[in-house]
Amino acid sequence: MPFELQIALRYLLAKRRQVFISVISLVSTLGVTVGVMALVIALAIMTGLQQELRNRILGAMAHVNVWKTGGITDYRAEAAKVSAVPGVVAAAPAIYSKAIITGSNDTFLTLKAIDPAMEARVTEVASALTGGSLEALATTSEDALPGIVIGHDLAGAIGAFVGDQVSLLTTQGTLTPMGIAPRQRRFRVVGTFRLGLIEFDSAYGFVSLETAARLGQPDVDHLELRVSDILSAPEVADRITSTLGSDYVTQDWTDMNRSLYSALYLEKIAMGIGIGLIVGVAALNIVASLILLVMEKTRDIAILKTMGASSRSVMLIFLIQGLVIGTIGTVVGASLGAAIAELLDRYRVISIPGDVYQVSYLPFHVLPWDLFLVVVGAVVVCFLATLYPSRQAAKLDPAQALRYE
Repeated sequence: MPFELQIALRYLLAKRRQVFISVISLVSTLGVTVGVMALVIALAIMTGLQQELRNRILGAMAHVNVWKTGGITDYRAEAAKVSAVPGVVAAAPAIYSKAIITGSNDTFLTLKAIDPAMEARVTEVASALTGGSLEALATTSEDALPGIVIGHDLAGAIGAFVGDQVSLLTTQGTLTPMGIAPRQRRFRVVGTFRLGLIEFDSAYGFVSLETAARLGQPDVDHLELRVSDILSAPEVADRITSTLGSDYVTQDWTDMNRSLYSALYLEKIAMGIGIGLIVGVAALNIVASLILLVMEKTRDIAILKTMGASSRSVMLIFLIQGLVIGTIGTVVGASLGAAIAELLDRYRVISIPGDVYQVSYLPFHVLPWDLFLVVVGAVVVCFLATLYPSRQAAKLDPAQALRYE
């Protein structure tokens, strides 16, 4: 073992009259541990929220939307053409409109007309059903009531569940001598879904394209696509335009949710900086403990120099001591932070209001890159904190130090 490391460890484990310095070193280590642990947990919260919201939003909506100049007349042919573009997994038609739905109560509704078989390959609505099925949207006869699938929270709000009848008032009306009269039709609830987003579960409903045509809805206005890699959605969107021509206009999920993810990203940075200052405070404790140690070990330093130890070796002793404090605190803090985040996420300990944050619990997710940056950053800060007291120790003049001994 190099004698610099041996002496540094001996100073860290000082006994008897130097026990106060050992206590200060312990407090410094705990400070680094708490700071790193808090930073890891804070970043895990923001990352967990980002990923949870992203997964839920992308489960309810398409990865890429495609419009065609002049409209889409044959959506099956267009879907096949777009699906041939590399990176596209599936395509499905969609028509959006607004309506008022009435059961025991009434409320506004975003109505989406779909092809049930194709929709199941693009979004996760089919797998999120809590009752009924998307296939039941197809009307079996002219006399039967058309079907509608609504969100679970919406069903509770209007008091209508699977098998119940509801009324739908759409903006497409009927021409009468008194003008345009809103059209109202009866529907049967054939399914309910829960996607985990209050925005969809409380305000969305699905009908078939045939039903939308009877309501006076226009033809399919755009296609919704699912891609193989959600992170490559912008490249796939550009590829569609370049491959199929300028008649096709695209918009990917990053554009549609840019403001939300920008806000979450800025919050993650701000929280990281704010809590990262705790590590800076812990580094100041390292400075204080090393300065006290240099003052206490003035005689030892002078003796080492008179015995032939170089200024570099003396400086290295205190650098090693500071790095040992910082490294132990960083490793323990990072390990505890990752373990606590994993437990909090697995058992969903922290509940939050879903109508405000779109999720019912606080998710935690530690990214390896975030953990690496925290560990490296904390060790670098601790290393910088050791430079001043180590240089002061190296500059000590043995003659001056031993004059009054």
